[in-house]
Amino acid sequence: MPKGISLHIGLNAVDPKHYQGWEGVLAACESDAEDMASIAKGMGFSPEVVLTQAATRERILAGLGKVASSLEPGDIFVLSYSGHGGQLPDLSGDETDQEDETWCLYDGELVDDELYEALARIPAGVRVLTLSDSCHSGTMLKEAFYQGIVGAAAQAQRMETSYRCMPGAVAQRTYRANKGLYDGLLQNTALNDARSRVAASALLISGCQDNQLSSDGTFNGLFTARLLSVWRNGSFAGSYRQFHNAIVRLMPPDQTPNYYFIGAPDREFEAQRPFTI
Repeated sequence: MPKGISLHIGLNAVDPKHYQGWEGVLAACESDAEDMASIAKGMGFSPEVVLTQAATRERILAGLGKVASSLEPGDIFVLSYSGHGGQLPDLSGDETDQEDETWCLYDGELVDDELYEALARIPAGVRVLTLSDSCHSGTMLKEAFYQGIVGAAAQAQRMETSYRCMPGAVAQRTYRANKGLYDGLLQNTALNDARSRVAASALLISGCQDNQLSSDGTFNGLFTARLLSVWRNGSFAGSYRQFHNAIVRLMPPDQTPNYYFIGAPDREFEAQRPFTI
């Protein structure tokens, strides 16, 4: 009998001691995590919620390791993250934009290769759904975005919106103050090919494209709010692709959720109703 396990991470702030005085205050990330856990619980999952100060690197990496050891072929694992996205310099040459993407956990950044390494420990035959409501790519902060990828009206609105991205100056200070930690990860050759070693069927849906920003909100992040609207308390009956398309239709033109697979392709998984065990 397949089982469903889920882990939901939400950070409304980070530790200024690690991030060089930056607290990264957000409003709705904890609510996102709790609402995603509610969906999972309603669908028969065993969910775990980890919020702000508890969402440390050690706690999340240990949690991912525990999950990987308990999953078996046929199971499904849902991982959701709401918080700031960050960036670190690509020291291994595996990123086309020369920056590694990160999630800003409370006491330090989780590098994208670390997440792929965690996914690579999950057995083949397991379905994985990762939902990230964050600006989790360094390319989101490229100057081209600020110079007018979106129109003037969207730029004016952007000035009044809180975004889930670590400012570039903060990213630089944080990296330089913690080079020992991050260089050890970025230069770790064992992590470089982690993505190619993922054997599970992992579907990732992020809150925006690489050259865009993810909006925070009062009650939920914009992406999570639209996801909840499409889910309609469980009445949505389409596939994952239809789910993604329905969310995209509700989003503004300057924030388009991404949809992509890593690991083993699984058309049967993609055709299922979201969150089906």
